[in-house]
Amino acid sequence: MSAPELNSISIPTNGIRLHAKTSGPEDGRLVILLHGFPEFWFGWHRQIEPLSQVGYHVIVPDQRGYNLSDKPRPVSAYEIDQLANDVIGIIHFFGREKAVIAGHDWGAAVAWYLAMHYPDKVERLIIANVPHQAAFKRAIQKPVWKQLRKSLYFFFFQIPFFPEWGMAQEGYSRLKKVMINTSRPGTFSEDDLKRYDAAWSQPGALTGGLNWYRAMMRLGSQYSSEKSNRIFHQRITVPTLVLWGNQDAFIEPFLADWSMEWVDQGKLIRFENAGHWVLHEEAEKVNQTILDYLQDGHSSLLLF
Repeated sequence: MSAPELNSISIPTNGIRLHAKTSGPEDGRLVILLHGFPEFWFGWHRQIEPLSQVGYHVIVPDQRGYNLSDKPRPVSAYEIDQLANDVIGIIHFFGREKAVIAGHDWGAAVAWYLAMHYPDKVERLIIANVPHQAAFKRAIQKPVWKQLRKSLYFFFFQIPFFPEWGMAQEGYSRLKKVMINTSRPGTFSEDDLKRYDAAWSQPGALTGGLNWYRAMMRLGSQYSSEKSNRIFHQRITVPTLVLWGNQDAFIEPFLADWSMEWVDQGKLIRFENAGHWVLHEEAEKVNQTILDYLQDGHSSLLLF
């Protein structure tokens, strides 16, 4: 059987246009894969063919601010409800009412939020290496010093202009070093890094990605604890699979367990020898785990 074709498409949604890759039969079950920082659609490239090959209609957008998608200028345009509505617009664009939503890094934050506030749009939820927002907030406010130290870069990213200027120096060498140094040897090939280089070189792309961090920090400072709790302290009622690389350089592994406390129907799968880039480092195991999960009935889920 030949590999399904990988197509490029521009999707109008929520007042902007998102570039996306699509694959698989148009009448297949809709699966939307959401990347994080500093990636783009390519962050899920190892998962697209295995999913589309068995009949899923796979959509992998460059999220707003990234690569070939629109990059609104105001930081407020990157507030999480806007990001969630981008995904809802994608679902409606394909004539559906709901989809399987999978996210890694910031894409996982959007996926969690969708499941909290728009559960009718989420058939099943798949999360890779980002905790539920309530679990993360608890770790920072407690504080758990190991996690707080790992999250200090959030504060650096709040500085206007300077972080993106620094990242762009010497052919994005700092960004590449971070990805290489926090992944297993050989995870990112030279050809992979050239693709990232091209995506980061798109006008406004680094600022667009960093604005996700800036918008989240501003949102947290604007809202009272009570309102923040109403936004982020919500249980997940849809069936959920959490994939977790235990060697994550940015997130402590205990946050996976804390996240499952907020999940009604959940399954947690840990990858002991992978880290933050688990989609790349353990692609075959990740793919099989996702396929098994999507093909199983709800009754097979572990309850936490």
